[in-house]
Parts: sequence; structure tokens; C-alpha cells
Amino acid sequence: MELDRILQRQGFGTRKGCRALIRAGRVAVNDEVCKNPFADIRTDGLAFTVDEIAWPYREFASLVLNKPADYECSRRPIHHPSVLSLLPPPLVERGVQPIGRLDEDTTGLLILTDDGKLNHVLSSPKKKIPKVYLATTNHPVDAAQIEALLAGVVLHDDPEPVRAAACEVVEERLLRLTITEGKYHQVKRMVAAAGNRVEALHRVALGGLVLPPDLKPGEWRWLESSDLEALGYTS
Repeated sequence: MELDRILQRQGFGTRKGCRALIRAGRVAVNDEVCKNPFADIRTDGLAFTVDEIAWPYREFASLVLNKPADYECSRRPIHHPSVLSLLPPPLVERGVQPIGRLDEDTTGLLILTDDGKLNHVLSSPKKKIPKVYLATTNHPVDAAQIEALLAGVVLHDDPEPVRAAACEVVEERLLRLTITEGKYHQVKRMVAAAGNRVEALHRVALGGLVLPPDLKPGEWRWLESSDLEALGYTS
């Protein structure tokens, strides 16, 4: 594939803009500066640099972010910055978007991608992908609340009981809750319906993918093939 087209597909601007980057000597392939925008480059295993920053070639950009509090999962945030502001501009330019959005005050594992198929798999209610949260509560969690969450609680806008797939007390005011739906403010509303209140919410896992323990709030990394398999996704 021509080098200028590679850069365009990876989010570095228009083809005209990418040609200018290349001709200015700002792009290197295999550790060698390439000033020919029309050079035919193999994309398999390709790593290139733009302004000495290394980038792996990815047909699709799929990544995991440890979302901090006070960020919105929207391209048009209202009250807080967008989570997209935590990413390098090329990823935003190529159109990654959050999948399974978290509330602005909810932290933890967030997937972003420009892969439409992955988006569909993770968003489809038919898949019933488990989502695991740690909920800090206002009051101590008791056995009756756990029983209610497992048996099913009724939310004010849904006549059908909503059940937790799993639920356990971690500490006196810390609850580990697994759900397979994606209703609006679901965990907070379920806990409220059981007679308690969520003070802080943190997502620790999605499907078989666990938030990497070394990924600090605001940091991101690429999803590798093993991560996608843990999400139940095959390209």
C-alpha cells in the first residue's frame, strides 16, 4: 500500500496532508526516513514513526482505557471533557468511539474501537456479555440486599425484574456486581431498588477481559488478539 494512504488510514490527516508529512522527512519506516509518499509498503507487521513517535499499523484501532471520573463518553461532551481527549489525535481522527458507555462519574474498563463488527458484538443485548462492577455503597451491604439483587428488583420504568448475574459482598460497603444488560444507570438503580445507594462505581471486567492492573486512570493500550478472544470476538 502507498505510504500516504497508510498514514491516512491510520488517522494522520488527508492524503494531501500525509504527503506533506512524508516529504518533510517526518515519517520513518523500518527506522529509515522515507520521503516518497508513493512508496509501496507492506502493512503486515509494519511499525512506522511520525515525528519519532512509534505507531504499529492496525487495520482497526481497538483499545482499552482506564476511564477516570469526570469524563464523558461522548464526542460532544456537555459538563466534562470527553474520554477522547485522553487519546492521541490520530486515534480520534480515525473515528474510535466508546463501546458500552460509562457514566461521567463511573471509572474503570472502557473499550474504544473503530471496528464496526466489534462494536456490534459488544453492544448487542443478545450476546449478554457480563460486565463486572465494584460498587461502593452508602450503607453496609446486608444479606437481604444481596438476595434481592440476585432474585431481581423492579426499576421504575421497567415492569420486568432485573437480576444480577452474580453478586457478593467484598467489604462492608463494597459490592461486586455482575450484570448482562446495559440499561441506563442500571447498577445504581438496582442497588437503590434493593435499599442502598451507590457512592462510587468502578468497572473491573467485560466478558473475560479484566482491567489490566498496571493501567493507571487515564491510560490506554491496544487490544491484542488474546484480549479480543477474551471478549468473545473473532475477526
